[in-house]
Amino acid sequence: MTKIINILAKELNLNPSHIENVITLIDEGNTIPFIARYRKELTGTMDDQILRQLDERLNYLRGLDKRRHEITTSIDAQGKLTDQLVQNIENAETLASLEDIYRPYKQKRRTRGTMAREKGLEPLAAILFAQNLKIGNIEKLASPYINDEKGVATVEDALSGASDIIAEDISDIAEIRSKLRVLFTKKGILSSKGTTEDDSVYRLYYDFSQPIAKLPSHRILAVNRGENEKFLKVSLEIDLQTALDIIRRIVLKQGSISTDFVNTAIEDSYKRLIFPSIEREIRNQLTDIASQQAISMFALNLEPLLMQPPVKNKVTMGFDPAYRTGCKIAVVDGTGMVLDTTVVYPTPPANKKEEAAKKLNQLIDKHKIEVIAIGNGTASKESEIFIAELIKDIPSVAYMMVNEAGASVYSASKLGAEEFPEYDVSLRSAVSIARRLQDPLAELVKIDPKSIGVGQYQHDMPQAELGETLTGVVENCVGRVGVDLNTASPSLLSRVSGLNETIAKNIVAFRNENGIFTDRKTLKKVAKLGPKAFVQCAGFLRVGESKNILDNTSVHPESYSAAEKLLELCHYTEMDVKNNNLIELRDRVAKLGEQNIAEICGVGVPTIKDIITELLKPGRDPRDELPAPMLRTDILDMKDLKSGMELTGTVRNVVDFGVFVDIGVHQDGLVHISQCCNKFIKHPSEILSVGDIVNTVVLECDPDKNRISLSIKQAEKNSKP
Repeated sequence: MTKIINILAKELNLNPSHIENVITLIDEGNTIPFIARYRKELTGTMDDQILRQLDERLNYLRGLDKRRHEITTSIDAQGKLTDQLVQNIENAETLASLEDIYRPYKQKRRTRGTMAREKGLEPLAAILFAQNLKIGNIEKLASPYINDEKGVATVEDALSGASDIIAEDISDIAEIRSKLRVLFTKKGILSSKGTTEDDSVYRLYYDFSQPIAKLPSHRILAVNRGENEKFLKVSLEIDLQTALDIIRRIVLKQGSISTDFVNTAIEDSYKRLIFPSIEREIRNQLTDIASQQAISMFALNLEPLLMQPPVKNKVTMGFDPAYRTGCKIAVVDGTGMVLDTTVVYPTPPANKKEEAAKKLNQLIDKHKIEVIAIGNGTASKESEIFIAELIKDIPSVAYMMVNEAGASVYSASKLGAEEFPEYDVSLRSAVSIARRLQDPLAELVKIDPKSIGVGQYQHDMPQAELGETLTGVVENCVGRVGVDLNTASPSLLSRVSGLNETIAKNIVAFRNENGIFTDRKTLKKVAKLGPKAFVQCAGFLRVGESKNILDNTSVHPESYSAAEKLLELCHYTEMDVKNNNLIELRDRVAKLGEQNIAEICGVGVPTIKDIITELLKPGRDPRDELPAPMLRTDILDMKDLKSGMELTGTVRNVVDFGVFVDIGVHQDGLVHISQCCNKFIKHPSEILSVGDIVNTVVLECDPDKNRISLSIKQAEKNSKP
């Protein structure tokens, strides 16, 4: 374990004692959100991202150690384990290098080399490969190995079999494979050719090549998908002589009678065995790296989407667009409770706009609707135009396009049926769309994060890894916002640290049977919620109805005595907290000294700081501090766009090559990475996130291809005096 701790400390530039503490906490079953929030003294205040990175790397290194043991045991059982092998195995830093060492000792499938060994040609191969003989000829060496019974009829047969053995042995040399990997990574070129002349989304790659070292992740994934869909033929290219020279320098000896023979075996080994194997490895490695980047990008986009400020306490109409089957409408009150539903047909083929307008105006008047959430799927353009026209003379109503990705998945799910058994699938979608605007986090946690659609090539990713990463993002967001114990759905509760689906349902059942929770302690009475689960979840659950104000903060029950002692030291009461009468709290703490107060209260300085923050804003929602979502009252058509036009929009997706921005014309515009700002950036995520409100300038608009090119950089230039 000491070795693993030292590796992690060096790689992550962290204190070894903090790493040891984190490993202990993880092994004890504590969740990452809990460790990040409530064990800061032990971790050196590592955030959840660092903790997850550490956890992932820890699992890899432990897997590496396990594989070391398996390989050592296997080679030892064959009687071939040497001190040098033990040292090589111990020093291997990656699974790839470990497998290279093990490669010669693996049980092989039946190959040309193994068949040659069965014919008794291994001694001949060993003599020729040693390249020690300076005189004579190889034909004479091979003649004693002729054996009709074993299928070696001629000298040529014997030499051919020996060559197969040598080629296989060369392909198993770890040093060769390691150096060739480096060559491919530094000098290799990925090429693709189209398999058809027909136009497709992969036309850019019909005659494409780029050095591996410069390949961006999105191109790797695009080429992979094009290959899988049979539009592309993909290969790696490397200079043949350079690759052969690497092998020759390692195995070839000059001046021997078998030098030329071994050189020929080298060429055979490289072309037939080594190149195809290394090509697969490198392509898998490229895919893994690209997948990791795509998963990270998805996670990066998902967090701000979940953390979008809620549109609180507004009666909202959810508008789920469609053509033939009609647009489904659901009206929900400020708490998300369904008030009304209907279906209207303002879109083709029915085009019953007047009838639809009459119905919706009645609903707006009846329920005092303030905002309309329109799904951005099929028929959304026509629906947005209809709604913009409908509300142009109603100043009290605005609308917003809502990403409806995953709404249909939720609607058809068991959860959707349980929540709204009285509605059909399409009406559930309308409810979900309305609630997404009201509280994105509470609604989106009901959907598999992979279905939310704010990444790129998410369906091509390793699904288990993608799911684990995105689940972590959801957990972190839920932990940061906190969950109202008396209103949260089972879906939201199940995302809380320490809780699962079963316990979440038990909490709701207990609430329904016994009435609202009046404090956090009552949680201990919920079935299957034991002491350990209580410790993990309590700090993330809020009880606004509790007499103890701390129950409505993220202060953990284990720190209540510290919080009470802090108030006492600073001459405040709990009533001061309730009345937000702590204006001088930080000044009083500064006079007494944080370190001194922490020691008196029996906690660390990080915990004291967190307690102070919570006491100053009990029951706060961190999302309220973010810019409000952009509501619209009108719409532009793409045909109205002109080069140079300035428009404000909302970032909808961040990808490797730029960001997509909703500027109110239904079709999102692309801001290429080169147009994101006036300085060099490696990735758009360095400066932009999903949900950001940005000023843009139209560079180009092509209505026929539904393409809009935008520039944030130009808008920044225009704004300068």
